[in-house]
Amino acid sequence: MDLTQLTIMETAKKLREKEFSVSELVSAYLNRIQKHDASIGAYITVCSENAIQQAEAMQEKINANEDVPVLTGIPLGLKDNIVTRGLLTSCGSKMLSNFIPPYDATVVQKLQKNNAILLGKLNMDEFAMGNSNESSWYKPVKNPWDLERVSGGSSGGAAAAVASGMAGFALGTDTGGSIRQPASFCGVVGLKPTYGAVSRYGVVAFASSFDQVGPITRNVADCAVVMNAIAGHDPKDSTSADIEYPDYTAFLDQEIKGLKIGIPREYLQAGLTADVKQQVLKAAKSFEALGAVVTEVSLPLTEYAIPVYYLISSAEASSNLARYDGIKYGYRASEYEDIIDLYRKTRSEGFGTEVKRRIILGTYALSSGYYDAFYKKALKVRRLIYEDYKKAFDQVDLLLGPTVPTTAFKIGEKADNPLEMYLGDICTASVNIVGLCGISVPCGTDSQGLPVGLQLIGRPFDEGTLLKAAHAFEKVAVYHAMPEL
Repeated sequence: MDLTQLTIMETAKKLREKEFSVSELVSAYLNRIQKHDASIGAYITVCSENAIQQAEAMQEKINANEDVPVLTGIPLGLKDNIVTRGLLTSCGSKMLSNFIPPYDATVVQKLQKNNAILLGKLNMDEFAMGNSNESSWYKPVKNPWDLERVSGGSSGGAAAAVASGMAGFALGTDTGGSIRQPASFCGVVGLKPTYGAVSRYGVVAFASSFDQVGPITRNVADCAVVMNAIAGHDPKDSTSADIEYPDYTAFLDQEIKGLKIGIPREYLQAGLTADVKQQVLKAAKSFEALGAVVTEVSLPLTEYAIPVYYLISSAEASSNLARYDGIKYGYRASEYEDIIDLYRKTRSEGFGTEVKRRIILGTYALSSGYYDAFYKKALKVRRLIYEDYKKAFDQVDLLLGPTVPTTAFKIGEKADNPLEMYLGDICTASVNIVGLCGISVPCGTDSQGLPVGLQLIGRPFDEGTLLKAAHAFEKVAVYHAMPEL
């Protein structure tokens, strides 16, 4: 039995039945990381010693009481923009390559409370800015299905680690599709929760009104288990929603007969490849066979999602990244003439090309004379996009479409064409613009054998319906596979 191929639910069951120990499980994952990560590049930091120590402690808890949290003893990886006390949190950037946080993010504390075991911190696009995980200061993350292709971004390390069996599950962040897009490229499940459902306290900010933490897992049931652990109100996060959160696993085996699902016609036109379109429409037929009612709807402002997203998110990034000046923490230039020169050289040397591009774009959009023409107008269109979705959800319960218009592209293929790369967010960015929940589920492969992702989008805080539909589809879908390494 390869322990790294098991789902969370399977692993938890076997741990309680004493088929193997937590130490054996952790060792299996660490051995797999040692064997394969040199070629994939999913991890920035691996904390082997601590993981082995934690394994012994978690085994004692299981031995003392089998009625422990489901995640007890389950190994995980964290995207490297989620702060961890005493452990490097670099955001994939030279700017924070020496930053050791003095505290844990709220989601880290919640996972610790649920007895999960941290294997390490996962590679990512620098400051979560990227669509391919090529902008990491450390190394690009390669796709386990084809090492010549990208894993997706910005949570590419998280998706690649789960897909390759180097983590039982992972937490990523999603600002414009950064959980769902790499999940699609790597053939795993990625959930972007509703804005405010999961605390952002202790998550290094890219664009504060878009960022959301979420799980990347092998299947939908595992996703529900992780959501139970991390969702909830956090008084430390002013954007956290103070509502009652359900048991997400309770939705998994509910029927979807009569569920109304809409396919936005604009999502089937946005540069979609023939293979992706075929698999998405095939998935729609599967939902119909399960008793769902599938109809066509319209989101007329879809074409404006990309400019709105990049204008507002870059403006927020410009503000958030102003704090990295080499004074209090992080990288500092070694040679400078005065304080202004220190700022200039620190930021020039510490930030990569993509981060600089977005800072410049955001600063321009916020500058005097351009604020009304760009940033303010983008905010108005953001509201109109919200109205689009509101009208759609007056007709249907969920929306269905592709996660990404294409499958994983080759490393370097779009490096010199950022606009083409940005267009890959056409189906995902508007979910963040409006603050909805969305999930990417594998629905097949293209003609080259690369995974295709199906995206389901739900109303705010309706993750239960999202998980119910995704799980029902997953049970009948023929696509359940992991790459051969």
